[in-house]
Amino acid sequence: MSQPSASPKASHPRWLRLTHWLNALAVLVMVTSGWRIYNASPIYDFSFPKSITLGGWLGGALQWHFAAMWFLAINGLVYLIINLFSGRLKRRFFPVSPKGVLHDLSAALRGKLGHADLSHYNQVQRVAYLFVIVDITLLVLSGLVLWKSVQFPILRELMWGYEGARHVHFFAMALLVAFVAVHLVMVALVPKTLLAMIVGRKEPV
Repeated sequence: MSQPSASPKASHPRWLRLTHWLNALAVLVMVTSGWRIYNASPIYDFSFPKSITLGGWLGGALQWHFAAMWFLAINGLVYLIINLFSGRLKRRFFPVSPKGVLHDLSAALRGKLGHADLSHYNQVQRVAYLFVIVDITLLVLSGLVLWKSVQFPILRELMWGYEGARHVHFFAMALLVAFVAVHLVMVALVPKTLLAMIVGRKEPV
């Protein structure tokens, strides 16, 4: 007697798609308002064009930034909790090894990395997604130092003081923007991944 085939399962469940797009919106608001805040007191010898910043003025940018910060922190925490308690974090993001990452990176550069099963992350994706989780956490922590420096003395010292936290915050932002840029290029190369993140896609269990 033949075994019944497993029913298909969404490669990107509803909760994942929702938290993904909410995180994307929060990151967009935080980065663009953050650029406006940076322009008010640059730490490097350049500033961002006003046309790509949000807030119009420093006070407005700060309001947008703080609102998005709480939104990102809460939504990101929900994402992490569901991933942890559902076991998805372990299933989808591990194992990871230097050898596996190099193998998948080499295959990707040669155009030989398969994308048939969107529920399976290759090791380059696993490292990238784990990195962005750590990077956003660093952004939130360094942002707390910049917002309430006196109230978070241990965090402040770990980041080499207030000015050190500004540099940490800036570089964490730059790495996040770089991740988003690479992510968008990958989506353009494999458009079905965007469709899956919008409407979901059924995969065998």
